[in-house]
Amino acid sequence: MAVLKIHRDHALGLTKAREVAWAWAEQAEAKFGMECCVIEGQTSDTVEFVRSGVKGRLIVAGDHFDLDAELGFLLGAFARTIEGEIEKELDTLLARSAAAPKKSASKSRKA
Repeated sequence: MAVLKIHRDHALGLTKAREVAWAWAEQAEAKFGMECCVIEGQTSDTVEFVRSGVKGRLIVAGDHFDLDAELGFLLGAFARTIEGEIEKELDTLLARSAAAPKKSASKSRKA
C-alpha cells in the first residue's frame, strides 16, 4: 500500500482556503469518481475522500493544507503519477485563488 503526503503552506485565511478545498473536492469527484465529504470546524475543515483503491483526507487550515491518502495495491504502482496530479491541481487552485483580486469595501463621501 502506497501512502501520499502533501503539504502546502498558503496565506489565504480559512474562508478562502475553504473555497479552494471545495473546488478541489468538486474536481476530485468529477475527474476521479471520488466521494467527498466536508467536515467543517472552527479553526480547520477536513475533506474526506474515498473511492475504490483510494482513501484519504485533506486538512484545510487558514495557513496550510495537509493531504494524506492511502492507495490500494493496484493504484500504488501509479503513486508518483497520482501524487504529481494532485499537487498540480492543488497548486493551480491555490495560485488562482491567491491571484484573485480582493474585494474592497467601497466608501462614498458626500461633500
